[in-house]
Amino acid sequence: MIIVPVKEGENIERALKKFKRKFERTGVIRELRARQAFIKPSIRKREQLKKAKYVQKMQESED
Repeated sequence: MIIVPVKEGENIERALKKFKRKFERTGVIRELRARQAFIKPSIRKREQLKKAKYVQKMQESED
């Protein structure tokens, strides 16, 4: 459960912004989207390798 302490006189929009930030950090939405469809382990591994190659290529071009 996410708890956002609201100080007396604090704007409700500010408290809502704090709540949204905390909620986003938990990763609930990301996990929910990932669970909507099953991804085979071989495909997941292939995507991770593809991403790792891309990141490595970007780091090499940066130097």
